[in-house]
Amino acid sequence: MSTITIKDIARELGYSISTVSRALQNHPDISDETKRVVVTYAREHHYRPNQLASSLRTQKNTTIGVLLPDLTNWFFSTILAGAEKAANEAGYNILIARTNEEPERELQCLQMLCNSRVAGIIACPTKLTTDFAAYDDVLDSGIPLVLVDRRSPVTCDQIISDDYHGAFQAVEYLIQTGCKHIAMFSSVLVTPPVSERERGYREALEHYGLTVHDGAVVRCASREEAIHNASAILGTSNSPDAIFCTSDNMADGVVYVAKMKRVRVPDQLSVCGFSNDKLTVHTDPMQTTVEQYGRRIGRLAVEALLGRLEGDQQEASPRLTVVPSDLIVRETTR
Repeated sequence: MSTITIKDIARELGYSISTVSRALQNHPDISDETKRVVVTYAREHHYRPNQLASSLRTQKNTTIGVLLPDLTNWFFSTILAGAEKAANEAGYNILIARTNEEPERELQCLQMLCNSRVAGIIACPTKLTTDFAAYDDVLDSGIPLVLVDRRSPVTCDQIISDDYHGAFQAVEYLIQTGCKHIAMFSSVLVTPPVSERERGYREALEHYGLTVHDGAVVRCASREEAIHNASAILGTSNSPDAIFCTSDNMADGVVYVAKMKRVRVPDQLSVCGFSNDKLTVHTDPMQTTVEQYGRRIGRLAVEALLGRLEGDQQEASPRLTVVPSDLIVRETTR
């Protein structure tokens, strides 16, 4: 479908270009009838304003860059959804970039966003990022920056979920429902969110006088690895009565193996995931998990960025905002 312009609308309706432009901006000098005709025609023919030209005219940049590791990941997609909605409500647009968890691509994307002259950047560093100089360069160039999810040493506003208390709640619930031998399936790469979830797991066990058994923390990089590892331990003499997973995909893999081995969930095995992925309500049984509120994180990130761009936070010290996580109890736990 070809894109129509203000010039096209003016030609078809017999108005001047300035009249059409002012009608679309709801200018008081244009009659209501003319506005109605112009807006109706524009809507029916899928007119979209030229945001770049508009920003050049007003001298206001209305584009926010959003850099995320993986848009197929449910949590990151909800961050994007929350950020996009908040940005649109404030009259801003989103320019999206994806790193695929690759530090080299991360550098390229940051450079691309800076070259695109975005008003500000919201970003989540990759799992493998150890050198944050590129983020410091963004700040040094005068572009406001807000980091989400993975806490870093960069001196800027950061919005993260409360991974520690989310994990503590989950393991505490498993203990309170009678589980005593609780394993943890955790990411191979111990990033700040994962390390906080592991800390919550260990401290919940310690708080209730339980021991972290040898081999209780099992490293997994995917659902497939969770299936492999669960196959090795479920149904054995050392089989746990609960498994807390740092992702919903891992938890789904564990439940799959339990079914294959005829281990009853949750009677013989309680399983809890993390993130409240959309798949958790479509599994059988429905999955207990921890809600991270990605949309709220995305919205708060935009609000923090706008505070730097046009609000009263332009000179304020960088802030760390921790969004509470909540346990969502469903059918994979007792």
